Amino acid sequence: MSKKELNIFKLLSQKPWEASQAAIDNQHDGKTLDLSKAKLGVRTIMVVSTVIFSLFVVSYSDRMLVHDWKSLSEPWLLWINTAILIFTSFVFHKAKIYSDKNEFEKAKNTLLLVGFLSFAFITGQLLVWQHFISIGQYASTNPANAFFYLLTALHSLHLLGGLFFWGRATTKLFTDNFNVTKTKQAIELCAIYWHFLLIVWFILFGLMIAS
Repeated sequence: MSKKELNIFKLLSQKPWEASQAAIDNQHDGKTLDLSKAKLGVRTIMVVSTVIFSLFVVSYSDRMLVHDWKSLSEPWLLWINTAILIFTSFVFHKAKIYSDKNEFEKAKNTLLLVGFLSFAFITGQLLVWQHFISIGQYASTNPANAFFYLLTALHSLHLLGGLFFWGRATTKLFTDNFNVTKTKQAIELCAIYWHFLLIVWFILFGLMIAS
C-alpha cells in the first residue's frame, strides 16, 4: 500500500470531535491532503473527462456491432495528426524540464512551439473533417461517421480548453516579476494534461482504425 493511500486511511480513521484530534487540526491551515487547488482541479477534470470518454467508447463499441455500421476510411492525415500530438507532448515535457532548471527563456520558446503544434493538430483535424465532407461522408451518412465527428470534436474541445491555461502559463514568462513557483506548477500541470490528452487520443484513434 502506498504512502498516499495510508494517509487517506489515516484521515478516514481520525475523530475530529475529540479534543486531542482538534488540537492537531488547529495546527494546520485546514488542508487535509497535500494538494493545491490547481492540482486538485486538474485531477478532477481528468477524472471527469475519463468518465465521459469511457462512456462514449463503450457506446461506440456496442453500436459498431449493429448491421448498419460502415467503417470510415483512414486518411493519411490522421496519422500525421497523431505524430504531431506525440511530438507536442514530448515538447511540453521538455518545457517542464527547462522550467525545473529555471531556464525560463528556453521554457518560453518551447511553450510557444507547443502552442503552434497544438493549433496545427486542431487544424489537421479540421482538414480531416473537410476531406470526409468532400467525399460525402457526413455525420448523418452512417453511425460510424457520427461517432468520428463527435469524438474528434470532443477531444479538440478538451485541447482548446487546455490551450487557455497554456496561454496563461506562457504569458507569465513574458513578464519580469512572475511568481516562479506558481509558473512552474502551471507548466507542470499543463504538461500532465497534454500527456493525458495524448493517451485519450491513442485510445480513440486505435478504436477507430480497428473498426
